[in-house]
Amino acid sequence: MDWTSAVKLRHNGYIMVIVTALLALLTPGLAHGGEVEHVSLQGDRLTIRFDDVVQDARSFSLSGPDRIAIDVRGATTDQKRYSGRDTVRTIRAAQYQPDTARIVLDLDAPMAVQSGYFSSNGRQLHLSLARSGSLGGNAGKFAGPKSFTPPAGFATRPVRKPYSVKVDLPATKSQIGLPEVRGPRSGDRPLVVIDAGHGGHDPGAISPHDGKREKDITLAIARSIRDRLLETGRFRVALTRDTDKFLVLGERYSIARRLDADLFISIHADAAGNEEARGATVYTLSEVASDREAEKLAARENKADIIRGLDLRRTPESISPILIDLRQRETMNLSADFAKLLLREGQGKIRFRSHSHRFASFVVLKAPDVPSILLETGYLTNADDVKLLASKAGRTQIADSVAGAVRVYFARQLAMR
Repeated sequence: MDWTSAVKLRHNGYIMVIVTALLALLTPGLAHGGEVEHVSLQGDRLTIRFDDVVQDARSFSLSGPDRIAIDVRGATTDQKRYSGRDTVRTIRAAQYQPDTARIVLDLDAPMAVQSGYFSSNGRQLHLSLARSGSLGGNAGKFAGPKSFTPPAGFATRPVRKPYSVKVDLPATKSQIGLPEVRGPRSGDRPLVVIDAGHGGHDPGAISPHDGKREKDITLAIARSIRDRLLETGRFRVALTRDTDKFLVLGERYSIARRLDADLFISIHADAAGNEEARGATVYTLSEVASDREAEKLAARENKADIIRGLDLRRTPESISPILIDLRQRETMNLSADFAKLLLREGQGKIRFRSHSHRFASFVVLKAPDVPSILLETGYLTNADDVKLLASKAGRTQIADSVAGAVRVYFARQLAMR
């Protein structure tokens, strides 16, 4: 059995075996989010700081033992402990659900959140605490759940990063030509499609330090990864663009699907308002995005073209979205597997951010049957990052890491046939 068949059979086998299990486990995911950077307590004022906007927050009091819990939707965090003081003994943070971070205050006496608000930029949540005994007859009222929402506009979309350019264009009516596929002529070798972000009249992020443009950085890195993969002789490789041209976002993953790709890697370079921010991040698709995409795909007329190996033309309307959703969730699992391998293979070669695997609803990740990741290679707003990304040594480190992850990923796929 060849590489491609092995991967596809694994896909098809999972669909019928895990239908019941997955239906029971479906949970909303993270469309975008901010990481909990720090939690501090000064007097009766608690401040939770994030590195990006979050969706909303909810606080409530617990007894036996006495605690205050704050759930922040659209936030991520590692397990952390922060210093408490006075009645607040300790402060703990952990990931409660895939899309929710929970901060717990362990108390020596009953307390409640009296009031709270988000800062104007949506990145800080300020809460005022009070001992329940000091609230008198209002103790029951203030001890109940409270909800907090960032200022209008911040709760529904990420903060726009400076130095980036976004161009919204209508979808093209005709399909663009397919790029050249390089590598062994045998079709049984895995096909990796590499997408260099931005291009043409869309420069992407522009470095404030030396004027380097994201579209040029990403193309150079994509070519380096292609060349490194071709050196192994084990893979076929195609670039969505090998020149400075513009592609609509949907065209990028459409190219991967039309080529029947086995893996899709989109290369980008980020920008931030804080010039100290640096490091790479790996993104895979959030479950919220997959739910919406499954609905859209199920509504298309030519259902035979939706999922490789699944002809849905005779499938009842009520079943099609379920099958599409299951296939996409299996694809998401494979994408997450590759993301973890990339983080492992990149240790010592790529500088990653803390909490370096994140979830997002990027359009280029929405192919339902092609495992896909988006690699933000670093920050063009950081002088050290842009210097590294623009260098041959930096591109080589990234290419070696990606090639190592690709090699292990497909070796595992072949072993599981």
